[in-house]
Amino acid sequence: MKLHIITTGGTIDKIYFDAKSDYQVGDPVIGELLQRMAVGFPFTIESAMRKDSLDMNESDREKIRALAQNCAEECVLVTHGTDGMVATAQALQGLEGKRIVLTGALQPAAFAQSDAIFNIGCAIGALQSKPPGVYIAMNGEVFDADKVVKNLERNRFEAL
Repeated sequence: MKLHIITTGGTIDKIYFDAKSDYQVGDPVIGELLQRMAVGFPFTIESAMRKDSLDMNESDREKIRALAQNCAEECVLVTHGTDGMVATAQALQGLEGKRIVLTGALQPAAFAQSDAIFNIGCAIGALQSKPPGVYIAMNGEVFDADKVVKNLERNRFEAL
């Protein structure tokens, strides 16, 4: 498998600044995480933007779609904020011959209790086992892009 990763920001890349007492989207962390996990496949990383998904718009989603469509790799992993993840997944549907999985984290990857590594691993497994299409890998499950919702009350993704 050759993997192309598109980073968009979101909680997975957030860092904490004590002086500011808030979180801000920092540099993409997935490259360092994959190197630490000693993955056995080549990957490339492309940063589309550094945004919280609540701040994303249709123009941002069109940019992500163009990057996924134009990359040479069949397998595409998109790191994304969880609040806008379903909308972006739906905007990526219909790209011929592409396996696209979106994932993110409910806690920044920098936190020890983060779900980032678990979600990334699940997404990589989905990329290697699912047919072409668009999926979301969160909470230990892989969902079809058009059959998932984020349950805000339970802070988790669920099948429709």
